[in-house]
Amino acid sequence: MQKNVGSLDRAIRIILGIVLLALIWIYPDSPYRWWGLIGLIPLLTGLFGTCPLYSILGIKTCKDC
Repeated sequence: MQKNVGSLDRAIRIILGIVLLALIWIYPDSPYRWWGLIGLIPLLTGLFGTCPLYSILGIKTCKDC
């Protein structure tokens, strides 16, 4: 897949993903802690630099793509 996520967008996604994943360990007794697994999506799209939703919508936030 072609990269379509810019550097600022990638940084925000990675930070957001880590914060959401941290909810699993911060609130271990909460029934909603598993919502922290949603953090895998922004983390992986940030690490790989490509977003499937951006591809579908034709959005690119990177200048070099």
